[in-house]
Amino acid sequence: MSGNERVTGVAGHTEGAKMKQEVFLPEDYRPAEDEPFMNDRQLEYFRRKLLDWKNELMAGSRDTIEGLQDNTRNIPDVADRASEETDRALELRTRDRQRKLVAKIDSAMRRIDEGEYGYCEMTGDPISLKRLDARPIATMTLEAQERHERREKVHRDD
Repeated sequence: MSGNERVTGVAGHTEGAKMKQEVFLPEDYRPAEDEPFMNDRQLEYFRRKLLDWKNELMAGSRDTIEGLQDNTRNIPDVADRASEETDRALELRTRDRQRKLVAKIDSAMRRIDEGEYGYCEMTGDPISLKRLDARPIATMTLEAQERHERREKVHRDD
């Protein structure tokens, strides 16, 4: 390692050169509670899970764009046209939600790179592996999320 690189300790990353060491991950690997939290294998598992999810969303977006471009036709019947416009609006809303989801996935990938992934942004406690497996973009423990939602509800009711 040259003098201008510093090991960050996250999955073999170095600052500067951003060299990444390949982590072996068996196909049937699932993070387990009895291994060190957010070790290299767990980080690689979640990195791949997030990347696969993002790739699915991006492919869906490409399909939507192609579909919208192909379906720009003049429909003479007013009811049919209204129905098609409603379908398009719904599709665009869905894609907008997915675009926001991609931003959250990118944020989770940054947290992996920065060594912050898997820890609650409110309490600093580890987020359960089951929660992360079900919602890999989670930024809070279940308890912190519930407290946050209760506070939001109270302020909304004011």
